[in-house]
Formats: sequence, C-alpha cells, structure tokens
Amino acid sequence: MSRVGKKPIPIPDNTKVLYKDRLMTVQGEKGTLERTIHPSVSLKIEDRLVHVLMAEESRSAHALQGLTRSLVSNMITGVSKGFERILEVNGIGYRVELSGRTLVLHLGYSNPVHFEVPEGISAVVEKNNILKLSGTDKEKLGHTAAAIRKLRPPEPYKGKGVKYAEEHIWRKAGKTGTK
Repeated sequence: MSRVGKKPIPIPDNTKVLYKDRLMTVQGEKGTLERTIHPSVSLKIEDRLVHVLMAEESRSAHALQGLTRSLVSNMITGVSKGFERILEVNGIGYRVELSGRTLVLHLGYSNPVHFEVPEGISAVVEKNNILKLSGTDKEKLGHTAAAIRKLRPPEPYKGKGVKYAEEHIWRKAGKTGTK
C-alpha cells in the first residue's frame, strides 16, 4: 500500500486548483501548470486539501496513487514557490555566457556550444561559472539541467566539466611514475 499516496496535499493561499475531466490545473503567483491524471486514480478537493484516491484496487493503482500525489504536490509547490537548480562549470577556460535565451558554453571543445533555454525556464549566470536555472515545472527543470550537464559531464581525475552544485565528484588517483 502506498503510504505517500494517502497523505493529503495542502493548498497554500494564492493558489487555485481545478480538476475537471481528468485535467488538473494549478494556478499560482508564479504561473499555471496542467497535467492529465491517469484513469486508475482520481482527485478529491475539499477544505484546501487535495486527496488522491484509487479508482480501482490493484497493484498498479497503488503505485500510481503515490506517483500522482508526488506530481500534484510538485505542481502546487512549483506555482507557489518555484524550483531552482544550480550548475557549476569547472575547468581552466570553461565558462558560461547568457545571450538572450541562448546559453553559450565554452567547455574545452574547439567551438562554443550553444544551448537554447526552453520556455518556462529562466537562467542566470553568476561569476562566469555558476548557472542558476529556475522554473515552476520540476520535471522540465530537471531535464534541462541534465541536458546541460550531459554536454560535458565531470571527469574523475581533475573534476573538469559541468556538475550540479550539491554533487560530489569522487576523484581517482592519476598515474604515478616509478624509478
């Protein structure tokens, strides 16, 4: 049984939640998000709380109850507070520039890499090597951060590359010469 799925989700002030015809719409001060809800679960909104209920009793419905509860909770948090992901660019000559909605990343390749920031995600560059991504949709924000990290993942010898701020890179010992 899903213990996560049974917990009600509180709706903060300044946030409006609508559920009609399997379409969940959440409006808040940071924006609006929509998501289609799976037929195995349903939502009940009462007293500024959202309850995720199973429409049928099955193993997949239990799993979908917990998943749906997490997705709805992330939607409500996103439109009320927002999400942020911080990336660090490490390496000699590695840097990031913001040109309109395009990130120009100098990552040790012969040419700079141009990355178009998706709609709904905002990017801020600090000190040429720290990139702050923020947005209301946690899923889109995570995909964008992963796509940028994938351009030059951190390597274990010197730690050069793009990494998450909270990520720890395990260093390997390099070659040692013997006489």
